[in-house]
Amino acid sequence: MRIPAMRTKDLRTKAALTTLAVVVAIIGCSSEPDKPKPETGAQTASKPAAASNDYETGRVAFQKAYINARGWAADAKPYRLESQYTKDAPVAQGKAGVWRAVFASATRNAAKPFVWSGVTAPDAPAAGVSPDAEEYWSPSNSNTQPFDLNFLKQDSDKAAAVAQQHGGDKIMKKDPSTPIFFQIEWVPKENKLKWHVIYGASVASAKLRVAVDATTGDFLKVEK
Repeated sequence: MRIPAMRTKDLRTKAALTTLAVVVAIIGCSSEPDKPKPETGAQTASKPAAASNDYETGRVAFQKAYINARGWAADAKPYRLESQYTKDAPVAQGKAGVWRAVFASATRNAAKPFVWSGVTAPDAPAAGVSPDAEEYWSPSNSNTQPFDLNFLKQDSDKAAAVAQQHGGDKIMKKDPSTPIFFQIEWVPKENKLKWHVIYGASVASAKLRVAVDATTGDFLKVEK
C-alpha cells in the first residue's frame, strides 16, 4: 500500500521533532548546575573531635611556664621544677602531662608557682599555664636557691633514659603501671643541678630514685 506523500512528510516532521526533544533533554541534564558538596572542616555540623592529651618533657613545659613567670616579675628565676603523674602518661620517655615550676623574685621577696597542664583528667589542672598563689620567699633560704638556666642542658627524657639503665627498666618490666615523676634540685654546695627520677607514688614510698646531672646527662647515683 502506498502512503500519501503528505502523510510521509508529517511522519518525518514528527520524528525530527522527537529527536530534537531528546537532544534538548540530554543537553539540559548535562548542563545542570553542580550540586553543593557536603560541608567539611569547621563548617560541618558533626560533633568536634575530642581534644587529645599533650605530654611534654620538663624543659618544654618549663619554657611555657617561664614566659608567664616573667610577666609576673621581670627578675623571676626558677628554683624548682617537678612533674605530676597522671594515668597513661609516657613517663618512661621522660614526659608528663602536668609540670609545676616555682620561680622567685628578689625585688618582690616572693615566690610564685606556675603549673603547665596538657591533659584533661579529674586529677589534673586546667589545660595551659595556670599561676598559683604568691608566697613569701627569702634569698637566704638554702633550700630555695634559684638556679641559672644555663645549667639545665639535659632534659627529662635524657634523665629517664639514664634511670632506666640503672634499675628503672627492671621495675617497669615487672610493673609497667608504676608511676614515675621527675624533680629538679639545685645543690649550691656542689654547684650542680640534678634531675631526680622517682619510681613510685611518692618520694617516701619510692621503689627507686636515680640522680642524673642536669647539665651533662651523666649518671650520678642510685639514691634508693
